[in-house]
Amino acid sequence: MSSIFYLFIFIFGLTVGSFLNCVIYRLEHGESFLKGRSYCPHCKHKLGFFDLIPVLSFFWLRGLCSYCHKKISIQYPLVEFFTALIFLAIGLLISDINQPWLISDINKLYLMAVSAFLVVIFVYDLKHYIIPDKIIFPAIAVTLVYNFWKSDFLLSAFGAAAFFLAIVLVSKGKWMGVGDIKLAFLMGLVLGWPNILAALFLSFLIGAIIGLGLIIWGKKTIKSEVPFGPFLTIGTLIALFWGGAIISWYLQLFVF
Repeated sequence: MSSIFYLFIFIFGLTVGSFLNCVIYRLEHGESFLKGRSYCPHCKHKLGFFDLIPVLSFFWLRGLCSYCHKKISIQYPLVEFFTALIFLAIGLLISDINQPWLISDINKLYLMAVSAFLVVIFVYDLKHYIIPDKIIFPAIAVTLVYNFWKSDFLLSAFGAAAFFLAIVLVSKGKWMGVGDIKLAFLMGLVLGWPNILAALFLSFLIGAIIGLGLIIWGKKTIKSEVPFGPFLTIGTLIALFWGGAIISWYLQLFVF
């Protein structure tokens, strides 16, 4: 495909990322994200067109509201940029030469929708230590409808959820939360077998590395609570793109 097409995907991702910021903010404040214009979280002034250009507006305004001049959170351009980056990766890396182009494109749109849910889960859990049901349940519903006929995906979902349920029961909710069980179920539905194994391994590995780093830097203690949802979403996205390659590489380590 042409570079113009991929540029379109990137711009589309930026636009979706801008909408996801709206979803995150309004979830935090119990507001509907389906109606009403965007406004500054500080002065409540309704934002104009030039205030809402993804990423560019943040730098053009030097990270300040153009009306009250208070700081705009760095979350906004980061969510927009990484959503666009994920969408571009789906366009570039996800392909199935055995499928007709229409089916392949529908699959990419489905994965973009799932990725959008994951971005919201990542940010919301990182900020509030909770995975909102208003996001995780629609994500599971969309994925169930799309993959209902794939038995290995359903088995992966129940297996991953059962694994996290066991951790919650053994730790009495100290190590994991119920939200992580729901997210693990979603992961299994999205990835199937054996990519779910790669996602879980990467999630725990990344979580351990970052957790240890936070302890060494004095930001956390061994008893501090750390949200695990962000690590699960990172592991899911990595496994989505490179899960098969990671598993093949790992298995080759045992071939003499």
